[in-house]
Amino acid sequence: MKGQQLAPLTSFMPATEAAPAVSVIIPAYNIAPYIAETLASVFAQTFTDYEVIVVNDGSPDTEEFERAIQPYLDTIVYLKQDNGGASAARNRGLQAARGGFVAFLDGDDVWLPGYLEEQMRFMQEQGCDLACADAMFFGEGSFESGTYMKAWMDDAPASGDFTFLELVDAKRSVITSGVVARRQPIVEIGMFDKELRRAQDFDLWLRLAVAGHRLSFQRKALLKYRCRTDSLSGGVINSHRRELAVFDKIEQRYELSPEERARAAEIICRRRALLQFELGKLYSARGDFAAAHAAFAEANRLEPTLKRRIAPFLTRLAPRTMRAICARRYHQ
Repeated sequence: MKGQQLAPLTSFMPATEAAPAVSVIIPAYNIAPYIAETLASVFAQTFTDYEVIVVNDGSPDTEEFERAIQPYLDTIVYLKQDNGGASAARNRGLQAARGGFVAFLDGDDVWLPGYLEEQMRFMQEQGCDLACADAMFFGEGSFESGTYMKAWMDDAPASGDFTFLELVDAKRSVITSGVVARRQPIVEIGMFDKELRRAQDFDLWLRLAVAGHRLSFQRKALLKYRCRTDSLSGGVINSHRRELAVFDKIEQRYELSPEERARAAEIICRRRALLQFELGKLYSARGDFAAAHAAFAEANRLEPTLKRRIAPFLTRLAPRTMRAICARRYHQ
C-alpha cells in the first residue's frame, strides 16, 4: 500500500534448488521509479532457467526501492552493501551467482520477452564467450517519436566477433544491459575493476578480448535502453572522461604484445584528440570557457588540424557565439 512503512530489509536469499543456467545481475542505485518495470521484463522471459540477483549498492532511495521490489522478494536474491560503485555491486552479484552464464542488466533498462532465449541460442550457435544484443533507446533524449526508437548498433555488422583494437577505436560499442557472458572467464580475469568507479564495463570487455575470449555481436534489438537526461551535456562529458580514464589504464597496466601496444598507442592518441575536442564543445555549450579552451588546446596538441587550431582562439575571442553554436548542436 502506498505510504506503508516497511521494516528495513537485510540481504535476502530465497530457498534454492539446482543451479540455474543464467544468473541475472542487477546493480541498484537511485532507480526506485524504474526497478519494478525492469524486474517485470525479466520475469516475462520465455527462457526460464535463471536466477535474479539484485544488489543494492547503498542507494539513498532504499526505502522507496524496497517498497518497489517487495512483490518480488520470494523470487529474487536481494543483497545490500555500502556504496562501492557499479563495479563492487556487479562483483558482489558475480560472487553470489550460481549460473554458468551471467546476464547484466541495469535497473532502469528493459528486456524484451525473448531476450534470454535469443541470447542463449546465439551463444550456442556462435560458440562465443560473450554476446551483446542490439538495443533501442527510449525515455528522455532518446530520439523517440511515436513508437520509433533509434537502434544502438546502427553501424555494427549483422553479427560477428569484435576485437580489442576495434573496441579501443570505438568501431564497436557494447551496451552492458545487452550482455550475456560465460561467468568463468570473467572471474578468471579478476571481474570488474573496483578502482574504476566508472567505465568498468568498458575495461572488462577490453580485458576479456586481450585474454583471447570471443566477443560477438547479435544484431537483434532485444532490449530497451532508458535515456535519462539530467542536464544538457553532463552525461556525455562523464562518458568521455570515463573513456579517457580507461585509455590511461591500457597504457599503464595492460599486458599487450609489442605490435598490439604500438597499434593501441596510435589509436589512443587519435581517440584522445577526438574526445578532448568533443569535451571542448560540451564545455562551451555549458559556458565553462576555461575548461573548453584547455580541452581544445589539448586536442590540437595531440593531433593538430585547422579546426582544432582555431577553436581555442574562438573560445576566447567569441565565447558567446561558440556557446550558442555548441548548445544548439547538443539540443538537436
